[in-house]
Amino acid sequence: MEVVETKLKGVVVIKPNVFEDARGYFFESYNKNAFAQAGLNMNFVQDNQSLSQKGVLRGLHFQNNPHAQGKLVRVITGAVFDVALDIRKGSPTYGQWFGTELTEKNKHMMYIPEGFAHGFATLEDNTIFSYKCTNVYNKAAEDCILWNDTDLAIDWKLETPLLSEKDLQGKQFKNFVSLF
Repeated sequence: MEVVETKLKGVVVIKPNVFEDARGYFFESYNKNAFAQAGLNMNFVQDNQSLSQKGVLRGLHFQNNPHAQGKLVRVITGAVFDVALDIRKGSPTYGQWFGTELTEKNKHMMYIPEGFAHGFATLEDNTIFSYKCTNVYNKAAEDCILWNDTDLAIDWKLETPLLSEKDLQGKQFKNFVSLF
């Protein structure tokens, strides 16, 4: 596999080795030893999966300490524009974001460590999104940054996304007090 660093320290794009033939394809979406050899030492304790139609936006979500989560995300079917936002006080990239397309065709994954908000916009109908987490979900620790905050200027690749009530109520970044 190839691990590609991004402008946000700790956020990486992972390009697995994919073996294709007339029958289809095979790849390891996670191998603890291979990840550790690549410097990605994390312990996953929960897997999540969502199904979304084209135009759904989920994010920018995170959990505060001591329930913060690192996430290894990928698309099983369909396509998303996936975004990580640095919310680590004192980080040289605090308030900056990185986005990339994760698709069933490219089979890329992204690792988003603790201290980042995460979100994605679905680019195709019937997109199945999967993520492994380093901590279990804790409702009392969850928080949300406003997806369309003009100070962040994230280009989600969508005109009018379908949003949850929680995402409509996200905090403006300039009023957000990070606990990281």
